[in-house]
Amino acid sequence: MTRTVSERLVELRRGFHRHPEPGWREFYTTSRLVDEIERIGVDELAVGREAYDPADRMAVLDDDAYDAWVGRARERGAREDVLERTAGGVTGCVAVLDRGAGPVVGLRVDIDGLFIEESAEPDHEPAREGFRSETDGTMHACGHDVHMTWGLGVLEAVEASDFSGRFVVFFQPAEEIGGGGHPMAQSRFADGLDRFFAAHVGLGHPTGRVVAGIERPLAMAHVDASFEGTSAHAGKAPEAGENAMQALGTAISNAYGIPRHSDGMTRINVGYAEAGTASNVIAEHARVEAEARGETTALKEYAKSRLERAFRGAAESHGCALAFDVVSESPRADSDPELVDHVAAVADGVDGVTEVVPTAEFGASEDATFLMQRVQADGGLAAYLIVGTDHPTAHHTPTFDVDEASLRVGVDVLTDAVVTVGDGE
Repeated sequence: MTRTVSERLVELRRGFHRHPEPGWREFYTTSRLVDEIERIGVDELAVGREAYDPADRMAVLDDDAYDAWVGRARERGAREDVLERTAGGVTGCVAVLDRGAGPVVGLRVDIDGLFIEESAEPDHEPAREGFRSETDGTMHACGHDVHMTWGLGVLEAVEASDFSGRFVVFFQPAEEIGGGGHPMAQSRFADGLDRFFAAHVGLGHPTGRVVAGIERPLAMAHVDASFEGTSAHAGKAPEAGENAMQALGTAISNAYGIPRHSDGMTRINVGYAEAGTASNVIAEHARVEAEARGETTALKEYAKSRLERAFRGAAESHGCALAFDVVSESPRADSDPELVDHVAAVADGVDGVTEVVPTAEFGASEDATFLMQRVQADGGLAAYLIVGTDHPTAHHTPTFDVDEASLRVGVDVLTDAVVTVGDGE
């Protein structure tokens, strides 16, 4: 029996959902994408280091972080040629349709999963229907399985349409760690883009609602910091130690005491901390992972600089050395009103769309802003839209799931936005 387009989209999404991989380790995911893109047929397909300069990556991992993920991808049937082209964690790909004279249009979708153990409860649909994550401790808990499905669906629909111009789809790795947007934006594939779209599923918006363009995404910086002190016997000679544990505690307290800013919203969070070896040893090493965000890029810089100052003050007060490393960051970039109007107009005519909201605040951060900023700096227009979906719990939770009706809605909205982007110009 011939499958409908919607059934094919569901099959693709569930396949991606079963095999999530975290940032810079999307080896099997990239191989599956390559299979599908080659099936569709494109004019150019760049994989791994062909798609961007590995030196432009952020939040790069240690060399030994990849081996287990490569082995798992190979066991699941990843192609050897793709594993070779993505070696060293240079994952993701870019697909190009060249259809002659016309606008150059880009679409970015992200492909990585999260370190979350997916629920196995019977009322969680992926568990009940047999497509729960097969990778322990890793899950598509933010909808990137949907985004990849959109990317493939739109690519296939544009390929079959009468679109005239150049269409570039960025299948971007490492969004969750803020690592992949920058190299994609620096690549040759971002050159000369007239229009650019990025999209997200859900974010609290129900099935049938489309937000034509986000506003006020937060600029973000991810930070790793380590405190180096001197160990000593906690009972016999505590005064001989320089306590990294104390420096850590002071740093966390100081971080949450950073003043807000009168120019707009800022955010600080310490999300991970580790220190010490035993109850009777003065800790000589401590480490934290933290983040600073701001309503503008300038406010992010303010929050980041104050965070570093708070950490340095804590280290100095306890006689410790500090290493402060910004592992990734992304700017703020807003959707262009002209392109927002275009998305709203096409979405209004898509079957299954019951409400079109022109703009809404994003409230989080996204490294697609690197691509948006690049396009806008070169004179093009960019929009980041949201396609609503009913989801039982929030993003980044073990029971996150989507209403699969949003698969077709997202493909139709994005396809129509792409193929009609030059109309009337």
